[in-house]
Amino acid sequence: MSHTTVNGATLHYDESGPADGTPVVLVHGHPFNRTLWDPQVRALAAAGYRAITFDLRGYGESEVTPGKVLLADFADDTAALLDHLGIERAVVGGVSMGGQIAMEFHLRHPGRLLALVLSDSSAPAETEEGKAFRNHMADRLLAEGMAGYADEVIDKMLAPYNVAALPEAAARVLGMMRATDPRGAAAALRGRAERPDYRDTLRTVTVPTLLVVGADDVYTPVADSEAIRALVPHADLTVVPDAGHLPGAEQPERFNAALLDFLRTRLS
Repeated sequence: MSHTTVNGATLHYDESGPADGTPVVLVHGHPFNRTLWDPQVRALAAAGYRAITFDLRGYGESEVTPGKVLLADFADDTAALLDHLGIERAVVGGVSMGGQIAMEFHLRHPGRLLALVLSDSSAPAETEEGKAFRNHMADRLLAEGMAGYADEVIDKMLAPYNVAALPEAAARVLGMMRATDPRGAAAALRGRAERPDYRDTLRTVTVPTLLVVGADDVYTPVADSEAIRALVPHADLTVVPDAGHLPGAEQPERFNAALLDFLRTRLS
């Protein structure tokens, strides 16, 4: 584990695999941390890729920025981390909010992408109802902490049947959610409520693109990924069976197979 200060916040990050391997940056979602990607990091490093994961500001071991953190802030942090590591272009991927950060990265730093990986994410701007919900949830997390929220959403983060069937994965996901600083989670929720509509910019994507979604995702169902594929016609879409919102944690072997096949066949 290493750390660096970018844009006024100290971020903690990990690198695995050969230093001269193709860099693959994976961005976690809310309310998790970089260890969400551990199964993917191991597979990428073993296949010769330079896997980079980091805790977004406000999550994991990274510094908290209270108040509001926009997806643009997270995207610029990602670019600044690449600068720190001396990386000009990288594969950038993310799950859920992390996927929206990857879309924002494409919006703000398109020339730095080798490829785009979007897992269980959606492109439209937040609805008015969604804005109110996210801001209310931010208030609640600040007042009550993360434990109650984590218990309420575990059977939406994972497919309900996997909470019992995959106790180790469920415990890992619950542990990440409970350990998140409520101030960081709240700041991200408020910023995410103001996210732009990415559909127009997705139409301009020219780099290889992989879409992955759990077959039983209730937060961002398969239709959301199909809508993105309609905007990015050259994108590959993999629907992972027996998985919900976090297929990389629920079905890591299937997720990794799709990711590695994409990287091997689509990156020149």
